[in-house]
Amino acid sequence: MAEVEGAGTETESGGSPEAGTATGTGSGWRRPHGPLQRYYGPSAAEAAEAAPDPTDIDGPNFDPEVFLTKVRSECPLGQLLAREAALGREIRALDSDMQTLLYENYNKFISATDTIRKMKVDFRRMEAEMEDLASNMAAISASSARVSAALQDRHRRGAQLAGVQALLRKLQSLVEVPGRLRRWAAPGADPARALHCYARTRAVLRHYRHLPSFRAIEDESQAIMADLAQRLRARLREDTLDPKELTECVEMLLQLEEPPEELCQEFLSHAGARLEAELAALEAELPPSDPSGTASTPPPASDILDFVDRGSSAFVSNLCLLATSYRSLFEGRPGAGDGRLETFAATLTTRYFELLERRLALERGLGDTSLLVRALDRFHRRLRALLELLPTAGAEAGATLVARAARERVARYLRALQTFFLGCLGDVRQALAAPRPPGKEGPGLPDLLATLASSVLGQLKAVLAYVQLFTARDVAFASLPYFKGEFCIEAVREGLGVAFVRWLCCTARGFADSPAERGAPAAPPALLLLLARLCLDYEATTISYILTLTDEQFPPEDTGPAVTPGPALCAEARGAAQRLLDHYVQVQGAAVAQMLRKSVETRDWLGTVEPRNVRAVMKRVVEDITAIDVQVGQLFEEGVRRAQSSDSSRRAFSVYSSSRAPGRYAPSYTPSAPMDTHLLSNIQKLFSERIDIFSPVEFNKVSVLTGIIKISLKTLLECVRLRTLGRFGLQQVQVDGHYLQLYLWRFAADERVVQGLLDEVAASAAHRCLDPVPMEHSVVELICERG
Repeated sequence: MAEVEGAGTETESGGSPEAGTATGTGSGWRRPHGPLQRYYGPSAAEAAEAAPDPTDIDGPNFDPEVFLTKVRSECPLGQLLAREAALGREIRALDSDMQTLLYENYNKFISATDTIRKMKVDFRRMEAEMEDLASNMAAISASSARVSAALQDRHRRGAQLAGVQALLRKLQSLVEVPGRLRRWAAPGADPARALHCYARTRAVLRHYRHLPSFRAIEDESQAIMADLAQRLRARLREDTLDPKELTECVEMLLQLEEPPEELCQEFLSHAGARLEAELAALEAELPPSDPSGTASTPPPASDILDFVDRGSSAFVSNLCLLATSYRSLFEGRPGAGDGRLETFAATLTTRYFELLERRLALERGLGDTSLLVRALDRFHRRLRALLELLPTAGAEAGATLVARAARERVARYLRALQTFFLGCLGDVRQALAAPRPPGKEGPGLPDLLATLASSVLGQLKAVLAYVQLFTARDVAFASLPYFKGEFCIEAVREGLGVAFVRWLCCTARGFADSPAERGAPAAPPALLLLLARLCLDYEATTISYILTLTDEQFPPEDTGPAVTPGPALCAEARGAAQRLLDHYVQVQGAAVAQMLRKSVETRDWLGTVEPRNVRAVMKRVVEDITAIDVQVGQLFEEGVRRAQSSDSSRRAFSVYSSSRAPGRYAPSYTPSAPMDTHLLSNIQKLFSERIDIFSPVEFNKVSVLTGIIKISLKTLLECVRLRTLGRFGLQQVQVDGHYLQLYLWRFAADERVVQGLLDEVAASAAHRCLDPVPMEHSVVELICERG
């Protein structure tokens, strides 16, 4: 009963509340817990989840030998005794639980009674064994040290045995090296694998070369690799070797410790031959160069973009691959870093640039500028990739080539503009010279001028739009300093815009400055007038518009080169206009003067009859002056005239001074006193205003007509001074002069100019007349009115 009570107490202290409740009420089945639960063991799920532990006495994997070994090695004697007491308590608690189960399920525990009794016997035997265990602990502790020492010695010997085994395996591998090398280094096999194998064993064989067996293996291996090196050398000289195979071949020879300097030379020689072949293929597409320039060059077979693409994809790409391979193979090796690659690449790129420049020279026409820009852009991009590998491969030369091509295209556009302008001038000349059917008028000078100016300006704007492709944002070379500064200013603004304006002014001025070539027709006067108006319009507005448009599309930098100021160009245009207008006056004046000269030189002034009509040439002069007035009025403003007198058209024309009566001195004129009238004429000139015949004209119609009239009348005066006249000859000059006075005064800026020159003509005629008897003024007026 004491054991039962003790067991009950232990159960209550170690069990759960559920167990006590079930016993008190006598109803239901209690869950096994405490020692009883450990006795029955964990459930299947808990056993599956728990890790196998051979020292867990309650576990399914319990191993007594392992548990005893652990207890003997870890627990002291006092702990073992405590463990024994705990086991006793557990046994008593288990006995109490078994009694409880017996009460609850008597039939089931009847069969377990024998088992419990047997367990008690086993427990007593275990107590005896524990006592034996306690007595043998000292012996076990002593033997544990001996076992540990034996284990350490066993581990050490095992490590030595493993080292010996590894050494034996290595020796076996070394013995097999020649066979492997012979198999892998054979022709058509895997030389890279043979090199890898030889590289792994080479250091070991050299280290143990003093041993005969290792020396034999090394000698045989070296003989095999020497044969491989000879075959690789022979392969290196093959022309069909591509860059990748060349790199692999040289790399294997370097692994075989071949001299890097020789391999470097052979590598560059083989790669150079391949690159030379690619350059030769490009050169074959170009016509042979003709230094004399006499032979006609056929057009290229392909466009410039295709040429640059093939050069970039073949030559430049292979040169980049060559540089990369060279650096990876020979970087840091003695005898290979002396600048050979840079010199080699510079020579080839120089030749490539020469071929590209020859191909660019074939772009004689304007063609498609976008195609040229794309070609130069691709060339620059690939060159930039090459320069990242070889900074000295011709960066400046490549940039210069691109800049030169751009300048050349701009120069071609300038020549095209000049040709276009000359073509427009030819059309204008043809329109001016074309015969007109009766009753049908051709295009007027204002229409021709407007067409010429708009066509030239439109062509210039189109050219600027084409040239702007060189500075587009998506073009790589547009970021070069040249295209940000010099190209915009020197090549476009100065070399295209300013140069064209200056050439236009110079060309226009050339019609006035240079005499007509032998057999070539002179420029028509209407063309001179039209060009003068064109240059004057350029001076007023067009030059400013061209410069503004150029600066907007090609903005110059603040620190760029000096530019031609607009006022200087305007001054050149105005000077050309002034020269053309002066020449126009001279040409038209000379034409009228030529008629007057022939009319004077071909007439017999001594034997002429009494005048009854105005000569036809005077009518023709008036008609021509009127036509010139209409022509000039189409392009120039009227101008300012000096106030006219009220009787300008009816003013008397005298063979003497206008202040004398016509016949006042006639009775006193005798051949014995010829100096009287001459002296009077000279005295009159002292008080008259001097007339400058060839003074520059102003840009208005009145000034132009005044200049033509002055030249014409001055010529008439000089021709009359060289003739000897009779009475009727003097009277004819009087009638012709009065007719001219009636019609020419309205064209001049000042009627006194016309009156003064005609007075001098009449006075000269009177001086050269043998019988100076003038005609009555009323008769002169009647003849002129009737004529």
